[in-house]
Order: sequence, then C-alpha cells, then structure tokens
Amino acid sequence: MEGKRALVFGAGLSGQAAVRKLEYLGAEVFLTDQKKLSELSGIEELGLDPEHLLLGRIPEWQQVQPELLVLSPGVSPRNSLVAEALAAGIPVWSEVELAMRASSATCVAITGTNGKTTTTTLIGELAQRTGRPSIVAGNIGVALSGRIENLGKEGIIVAELSSFQLEFIDKFRANIGIFLNITPDHLDRHGSLENYLNAKMRIFENQTAEDLAILNWADPVVRGLGSRIKGRVIYFNPLGLLENGFGLRGEEIVYSEQGIVIPILSRQELQLRGSHNLENVLAAAAAAQELGLSWVEIARGLREFKGVKHRQENVGTYDGILFINDSKGTNPDAAAKAILAFAEPLVLIAGGRNKGLDFREFMKLVSKRVKSLILLGEAAEELAAAAREAGVLRLVRGSSFAEGVEKAIAEAVPGDVVLLSPACTSWDMFKSYEERGELFKQLVRRHYKEPI
Repeated sequence: MEGKRALVFGAGLSGQAAVRKLEYLGAEVFLTDQKKLSELSGIEELGLDPEHLLLGRIPEWQQVQPELLVLSPGVSPRNSLVAEALAAGIPVWSEVELAMRASSATCVAITGTNGKTTTTTLIGELAQRTGRPSIVAGNIGVALSGRIENLGKEGIIVAELSSFQLEFIDKFRANIGIFLNITPDHLDRHGSLENYLNAKMRIFENQTAEDLAILNWADPVVRGLGSRIKGRVIYFNPLGLLENGFGLRGEEIVYSEQGIVIPILSRQELQLRGSHNLENVLAAAAAAQELGLSWVEIARGLREFKGVKHRQENVGTYDGILFINDSKGTNPDAAAKAILAFAEPLVLIAGGRNKGLDFREFMKLVSKRVKSLILLGEAAEELAAAAREAGVLRLVRGSSFAEGVEKAIAEAVPGDVVLLSPACTSWDMFKSYEERGELFKQLVRRHYKEPI
C-alpha cells in the first residue's frame, strides 16, 4: 500500500479504523461521507489534511482517482462511486478484508441472520480459556482494523461478520467458519433471499481442506451448503441427535462421533434462555473443540456464559413485572425467537424501520402469544395492518419511544413480561439498536425510581 491512493467510503467507526490502518501501511488516504463534519465525531483525531477530507458529498471519481476503495458496511454496492470502481477494475474491499489481509492468526468467523452476536461473544470467552491471545471484533461493534495487528500465529480472532462486510472480501479466509441460520433480512439492500444467502456464503470462499465449516443441520438451506464447501464440515443440530456432530439427546448437549455419544452438559445448566440459543451454544462448542479445549473446559465455559447486552437482557423485575431488553431483535424471526423464550403473558413493544420484510407470519405468532402489542415508529402502521389481519386483539400506539414504554408498563400486571423486541431496525429514531436498548432500560428504571 506504500504511496497508493486509497479512498475510504464511510466515516463511522469502521471507516475511521480503515483510515488509520491505511495510513500505517503508508497509503495516501482520502475519506468521504455524505454526512458533514459537524454530524460526525472522531474525525479530527485522524489528522487528515483538509484536502483529503471529502465530507458532506460524494466526490467525482476523477477528483481522487483512487487505486483502492474501502467500504464501510453501510455503503450500498449500488452507489455510483462503487459502480465506477468496479467498472474500472479498481479493487473494492470491505474494512474486514483490509484488516485481515496479512494476518497469520487463527480466524473464527461467524455469520447467519440471527444469533451472531451471542455466538461470537460466547466463542470469544471460550477462546480466552485456551490461554492464547484473542480478540473479538467485526459486526459486534468493534472494527477489526487496529485490533489484530499484534496477534501472531498463536492469536485467535473471533469475528462476527454481516452480509454487508462479506460482500466485498477478496482473500479473507476463515479457518473456522460458522453459518448459523438464514431467514429473510436486509432485502432492501440485497434484493432477494438468494443474493443475501450468496453474500453470507462468501465466508467459506477461501477456505482450504485444512479449514472447518460449522453448519446448522436444522436449517435446510444451511445444511445444503455442505456440498459447496472446500474445507471439512461438521454439523450441529438443536433439534436432536446426529451420528456425527453436536446435538441434543433429551436434555443433554452432546457430541457424537460414529455413533459414540459424549455428554457435555445439561441444557438446564445454561444461563441462556430459549430453545433458539441452543444453536448458538452448539456452534460455539464445535468451534471450541476445534480450538483445542477439553470437554470439561467447554462445559464450564458454556455453563458460566451470561449472554450479551440487548439480546434478551434481563433489565429487572419491578412490581412483579419482568422487563426484557431484546433491542437487537431487528427482524421478525429474531423477535419471534424472543417471544418463544417466555411462557409468561407478554406485553410486546415493536416497531422502528422495516428492512423490506413481511410481518404477516410474525403477527400470527403474536396473536397467539402476546396479550398487548405496543407499536412505535416508522413501521407502526404496516405492523398494525399485519396484526389486524392476524387477529391480534390488543393494539396500542405510542407517539414516541418513551410514551410506548409507559403504555407497555400500564398494560402489564404482576406475572407479565414486558419485552422490547422490535422486529425492526432502530434507524428511524436512534443511531443504533444499542442506543434504543439503553434508553429502554433507563425509562424502565426511571419509572420505578431506581437510580440510573
């Protein structure tokens, strides 16, 4: 990269990390974003010359004439600048490709529609038990660039990867690649489920016979990927036993090899609630075995894992009402899994910005399992229409997020669960699902006068 002209598109955390990495490699770096400098934070610390900061507009190709274009995840591949680069044969990389280009560390990469963050966090904790230096980064909210440079061959990188990040890889190689599940998501960007699947499938693109792919047997689409993978394949099955692989025998999580079954631990020992979390646990156990942990070490790690923020996070029980923050449930499938994790009567807070997804099947579940549905945000009317069609009896609208939380509290009685699992992104009202989840926790605690 020495002396090459590189244009970073997107000035958020990922883009800023890419700028630092490129400058370290000796490139001449330009940064562009449609947002103005006043709308961004952290830009001054990059130390770029003003002529290399192209903010508030997208520059003309001739103005920069880059030899490399590095995209932040939120940049659409349909952008004219991206199209020009591809047409001119200029390399277009995701920040993940840039970060991992010369890494010799073992890479454990996780993708799928739902459960990525929980699985990534869990594997990160299991990786630490190997005694090897390890980091967790990627779509989990921490850019890979600037985090992995000091990891040698003994290091372990645990990376959550979205379809957006995988779209523009080139030589990125996952030594252990995990595909959890696939349901419709991000169709506003990818256009079809097939395109979305193909983007995620790139996680295995550069694997060799030495590498391992971990696939979900219970997901027919993911199971069918096995024949297309160059590396070794192992399956996990959250619904039952496999002759070879990780699965469930009654209430026991087990590993089977040629019919010989090794018990690991009882699912009742897990702190993670909900049957969908078995996918995450089984995938993590398979990765941990490949990293060299013993069954005792794997069992201890699974038993002690408490989960992640904003994914079925226990906010607390107030006046006999349990409050759960599942702000990361940004699509109907994720929200459905959260609903199914609870047997108690539910007051569900849903809404935000839709990603081109259909809510009708989701609302059939809501009609059976939810006593009161609180609707918020841009997609509220679309959700309400699907709810009425499905026969949901109790619909309540909130004009703001704070009002929605207050109305949910008013609907609940002791023994109920108030569940924030929006089935939508947060981008109509918030910068991120994290910001939405934190506000939910603050509003609940403020209502019950608990110090924030």
